[in-house]
Amino acid sequence: MRVLLVEDDEMIGQSLKQALGGNGWSVDWVKDGLLAQSALSDGGYACVLLDLGLPKRDGIEVLRKARSVGDQTPVLVLTARDGLDDRITGLDIGADDYLVKPYEFRELLARMRAVIRRRDGSAHSVIGGADIQLDITTREVLVQGERSQLSAREFALLHALLERPGAILSRDQLESRIYGWGEEVSSNAVDVLIHGMRRKLGADTIRNVRGLGWRIAATAATTTAPAPAGTTP
Repeated sequence: MRVLLVEDDEMIGQSLKQALGGNGWSVDWVKDGLLAQSALSDGGYACVLLDLGLPKRDGIEVLRKARSVGDQTPVLVLTARDGLDDRITGLDIGADDYLVKPYEFRELLARMRAVIRRRDGSAHSVIGGADIQLDITTREVLVQGERSQLSAREFALLHALLERPGAILSRDQLESRIYGWGEEVSSNAVDVLIHGMRRKLGADTIRNVRGLGWRIAATAATTTAPAPAGTTP
């Protein structure tokens, strides 16, 4: 999944980007408030890690602006500001959680998973339906009770589809969830990834809608209506 890291400290930012990448996250790192606002407007992030003391525009203002335009991306504030008033202000204007520096990386990962689960409307680490489930904590897929480990990009793709069962996601939408800024994407990258996923999940699980994109089979993820006309395996 893609995460937006907003951190102006070079050492902290580089360390976090490397650690998150090693745990399967695709990280877009920006170093000031204006770039953060621009990145957020593009969308496609599972969550945002937001420092408050930023150049050009304070993190509080970035958060306030995002919430004012209806952006509900989960935001986890990471800051050295440990005063009660700062925490209350951040939470009141829309932060989903607040972590004071220094912190343990394992706790950061756990809090990221928690804010994403809350956004998905679930208190559990598993999303999906009776036939296919995705375990966000272990990054495993369960197909009719059988577990399989997923690569980072397989996980990101399946998470994007299961978030909106029945909805058609375009090639651009899927690429934005799988790859970070500056990463070179081959023209058939999504096709190759989906081909491999079908071997794990079943040929009919991820369906192509001609000229539009892909969708998760609604009956595999929820109990929604049958696929519309034009949908093919």
